[in-house]
Formats: sequence, structure tokens, C-alpha cells
Amino acid sequence: MKRIAWLALFVGVTLLALAACQQATPTPIVKEVVKTVEVVKTVVVTVEPEAAATEAAPAEEGIVLTEEEFEKAKQIYFDRCAGCHGTLRKGATGPALDPEKLSKMGTDVIASIIFNGTPRGMPDWGKQGVLSQEETVLMAKFLQLEPPAPPEMSMEQMKETWEVIVPPEQRPTEPQHDRNWQNFFVVILRDAGKVAIIDGDTKEVVNIVESGYATHIVRMSKSGRYVYTIGRDGKVGLIDLWMETPDLVAKVKVCYDARSVDTSKYTGYEDKYAIVGCYWPPHFVILDGATLEPIKVVSTRSYTYDTEEYHPEPRVASIVASHARPQWVVNVKETGQVWLVDYSDPNNPTIKMLEAERFLHDGGWAMAWNGTERVGLSPYFLVAANMRNKIVVVNTEEEKIEAIIPVGTKPHPGRGANWVHPEYGPVWATGHLGDNFLSLIGVDPENYPDNAWKEVARIELPAAGNLFVKTHPNSPYLFADFTLTNDEKMQRSICAINKETLEVEKCWEVADYGRAVHFEFNKDGTEVWVSVWGKIDAPEGQQGEVVVYDATTLEEIARIPNLPTATGKFNVYNTMNDIY
Repeated sequence: MKRIAWLALFVGVTLLALAACQQATPTPIVKEVVKTVEVVKTVVVTVEPEAAATEAAPAEEGIVLTEEEFEKAKQIYFDRCAGCHGTLRKGATGPALDPEKLSKMGTDVIASIIFNGTPRGMPDWGKQGVLSQEETVLMAKFLQLEPPAPPEMSMEQMKETWEVIVPPEQRPTEPQHDRNWQNFFVVILRDAGKVAIIDGDTKEVVNIVESGYATHIVRMSKSGRYVYTIGRDGKVGLIDLWMETPDLVAKVKVCYDARSVDTSKYTGYEDKYAIVGCYWPPHFVILDGATLEPIKVVSTRSYTYDTEEYHPEPRVASIVASHARPQWVVNVKETGQVWLVDYSDPNNPTIKMLEAERFLHDGGWAMAWNGTERVGLSPYFLVAANMRNKIVVVNTEEEKIEAIIPVGTKPHPGRGANWVHPEYGPVWATGHLGDNFLSLIGVDPENYPDNAWKEVARIELPAAGNLFVKTHPNSPYLFADFTLTNDEKMQRSICAINKETLEVEKCWEVADYGRAVHFEFNKDGTEVWVSVWGKIDAPEGQQGEVVVYDATTLEEIARIPNLPTATGKFNVYNTMNDIY
């Protein structure tokens, strides 16, 4: 009897723990919203054979998989699970998946969790149609086996993939078109493995460029001319916006799974180098900024800052380029360290390691303000330690951790949002995956010392599961999405929040399918663009689009259709100038 009670308790606790990286709790009802929702379905995409180990782990508890079944399960895990649970299953945004503990739950219980999800955010892979019942059972069995050893990647392997399509000396010296290229938007077509380059003035699709599986972000060069793409397959692409038809001019694969890319921005080093941060293998790579030739590989395997335990898989999350000195701010997720990487001598980079907080993820700069006018960046970078429910403030000028601020459950700021509030002064905002509010943090220690580095206010939202917030100095509104909420009626809705009163003024449904996700403004801040994340295999008209609204009146201006699985989008001018 005691064993049964213990097992029931264990299963209950594990069910909560398996609420992985999309935690969200539905809450109150909003003023104007929604009808019905169709949950997004993504597509299992294969990665190259070298990204998979060749031999299956020995079966436990009588579980035996054929070689074909094992390879299929391994691929599904890499595509769907590794991002939250880790390639080695050690956990991060999602919990660790220990085969011994899982085997005590049994295949049926594990399969039920995978298929149905959990109320606190574990994705319902079966209900979404991503995994069939047979695949769900297969994954339940696979997780009870020891994880296979994933492959490493050498500099030689990277250089074998390196291709310069158009050498720098053959590229144009001035734009070869008369478009306003600084108002281009680069829109990620996630499951299509492409990006769309859209003219922000005319709303025309200028070109669609191959960018690799599940492109995560794009970054602009210091000049804005070049676009750097990074996909979850570790492929980096370099797009020249000055070409008559903007297209790839170089590409390389530097790992099997990656999330971040940036260039050198400090005076005298503008776009001379680029950096890619990888999930697997756990390393970062310094590249030539103009050709993407790999220069240096640096492993991030290290010890956790708090317990000083060795961690075999410290993944590189967000990276930003410091403007204070020739450094990149590299956030190492599992060890809880912020690395300040000096690139002035890329073959012999010096690294200052700052103890911060574990499970660092995404973040952005605080702005410097002259009264209510934005005058550039401050030296402070704010990054979410999402599984510790905190925001870390990095002082890049003094090379130290300025503060660590408690916020809500699983903060996910993206880049965050900056403005000047009439009472609190300059603030920076983050949303949360697991709470139905936004946190406002004071960011001006000189003029508002009593508000600096603390949560000064909360903005209540109609649901949890917020993935991105965004604003612009020329818009009176802060915008929030609910992409990861469990409430299907809110998944395709957005809200506009008054930046002075901090009240939600309007919420509305963006489309009658998919999920609304991510915001970006045009160059002058008069328009806000939001993606509708549809299904790659949906009928035409429901695969994805971008909807454009007036950033002041909130009236719809345009729809840009037929953009399969549109997600993040980045305006050239705003991205190169860190306007958010």
C-alpha cells in the first residue's frame, strides 16, 4: 500500500515537472477577444545523418527497439525535445528526463503525458497532430533508455561546409535597387526553413531565401547591409541586402543545434567578426564577418556557478555585442555564467566569467534617455534566468553583475521593451510564460535611484503564455502576445497596453487560424507588424501571414499572405539600432 501511495505521489510530481518549456496558466477574460482556435502543428524535419549517433543504447526493463525505431525516436527527440530538455536530457527550461525514474512511471503514463500534455504547459504533441499514437508510444519507450552519445564537431568539419557564394570583392559597393532597404523586414518562415525579405514601404515580398531548419533569429550587421541568419540546424547564412535581389552570399554549418548570432559592433571592429552560440555541441564559434570562415571554436563545458559541479552541456543562449568595448556578452545557460568575450584577438580570445544565475536565456539592452528622448543604449544588458524566475542585469561598462531581480514565472522578454513612464522613469518590460502579467523594471540608477533594478509595477494580462513584448518611442502602446497560453481562444490574440496608464486598452483576434506571435515596428514607428503562425501543411490561406496595424489608431493597414509558418520578424533599421 505504501508503495502504491509513493508511486502515485511520484507520478503526480513528475506530471508537474514535465510541464516543460511552454508553461502557461489560463486566467481572466479580456475585453474584446476571440472565437475558436486550431492548435499549431509543426513538421518533423530531418537533420543530417552526422547529427545522430550510430548505435542504440541497451534496453532496460525489457524495452527493445529496432534500429529503425531507435533512429526515428532519436530524430524526433532532437527536433522536438532537446531544445527544452537538453541533448543529454539533463534538463533546463524543461526538467531532466532520467531513464531510471521514468521507467518507474511506465510506458502508458509517459505516453499519456506526451500525447495530452499537462495543464501547466507541457505541449500536447499528440493532440496537436505532431506525433501519432504510435510515435507517442515509441517516444515513451525511447525515454526509458539511456540517451545515445551525440556527435561532436571539429573545425575541419565546419570548414567542409563553408561556402562563399559571392566573394566580398564581387559584391556591390552601393545598393543595386531603389528600395528603402533600411525599412526591409526579414520574416522567419520557421518550418519552411526560409526567411522572407519584405519591403516595409510597399509590403512586397522582395525575395524568399533558404536559411535552414527552424531559423531561430536574424541579426543585422552594424551597417545594416548584411543579414545573419541562424537555424536550429546550426547553419549560418549571410544575406546581402544591396544586391538587386537580396540573397545569400555565404553560408556555413558550425554545430548541430544553435540559437544565437551577432557581429562585432565596437568602433574599429564593425562587422569584422561574427559569433554563433550553439546548443550542441556546447560551444561558440568566431567567424569572419564578411565570409563566415570559421576562425576559433571555444567550448563552454564548465562548472555551475552555484554548486561548482561539472556540467557536460552548458548551452549558449543569447549573445549581444557590447558597445562599451570589443566584447560579446555570451550567456551560458546551464552554468549560470555571463561570459564577456574579447574579440580584439580572435585566435586568443580573453574571457571574463561573471557569476550570474542559472538557465540564462534571452534579453536586451536598457536604453539611455534624455528626459523622454531616446539617446542610445545604456551600458546595462538585462537577461532572463527563466527557470529561476529572475532577471540578471549586466553592467558592460564596469564588467560586473549589477543586480539580480525576482520577477514572475519563467520570464521570456525576447529583447524586452523600453520607454519612459511618467512616474517610474525609464523602464524595461518582460513578459512570462507562466504568469499572466508583465514586469516593469526601473533602469535609470542616476535619475531614478529608488526605482533602479527592482520591479516597480506589474501589468495584468488576460492570459499567461506571453512570448514577446514590443514597443517603439513613436507608439503610445506596448504590445503583448499569448502564443504559448493553454487557452486556445487567446493563442491568436494580441493586446495593446497604454504605456502611461499601464492599462490594457484593447485585445483582439488577429486571424481565425494559427497563433499570433512576435511584434516589430517599421522604421519610423508608425506601424506594428504581427505574425500569424499557421501550419506548413494547412490549406492555402491558413499557412501563415503577417498583419500590419497602425501603431497609434490600431486600425488594420494590410495583410501579407502566403508566408508559411511566419514567426519572428526584424526591421533592418530597428534591429541595427536596438530600438525596442
